[in-house]
Amino acid sequence: MSDHDRPAQSAAEAAEAYDRLPDAVTDLFGDEATAESAYDLLTVDVPAAAWLTALRTARDELGCTYFDWLSAVDEPGVGFRVCAHVAALGTGTVRRLMVRTTVPHDAAVLPSAIDVYAGAAWHERETHEMFGVAFDGHPHLVPLLLPEGFEGHPLRKDFVLAARVAKAWPGAKEPGEPAEGHTGPKRRAMLPLGVPDPNEWGPLKGQLPPAAARPARAARA
Repeated sequence: MSDHDRPAQSAAEAAEAYDRLPDAVTDLFGDEATAESAYDLLTVDVPAAAWLTALRTARDELGCTYFDWLSAVDEPGVGFRVCAHVAALGTGTVRRLMVRTTVPHDAAVLPSAIDVYAGAAWHERETHEMFGVAFDGHPHLVPLLLPEGFEGHPLRKDFVLAARVAKAWPGAKEPGEPAEGHTGPKRRAMLPLGVPDPNEWGPLKGQLPPAAARPARAARA
């Protein structure tokens, strides 16, 4: 086999390994790994201790050399689910892979992936800033987006949105409902097109006032 044929052969082997998943997940990612495929996305879950090994496997064995993004999700009672989305582009067909692991809230630490995917540097800074997940070995894990002196991690589920303490969020009131402290009349919201009047259909039939009529448009001068 000539040197010219080697990259194509390597890409073909990576595609073949990718196509064996999710059934062969333990062969490629270890006994504790699990995998599922949904909506054209293959997801592999690994223990935190196997995080870097899994990313190297994705890059070297599956050909996923394109790093897309890295972030996290706060799962109350579980921990932070850290996800890295990578892809293989070399064979003309995009093969997408999500590598995912979970770290506990009280020990949210992972090794930095920048030696595997250099593009992870920016995303690890953002994830550290928004969720408080630390990445050991990152050379510059400093604030990225929030203003200087900001306290807390705003994408955690336990982070209090101070603005919503002082003022109810816009969807807390129905259209036409008066604000607290005001005693003006409350009109019933108009029904959107295609929605039956609950006073004419359903369990509340005959128990509600009629829906407000849609106002007529004024004639143009």
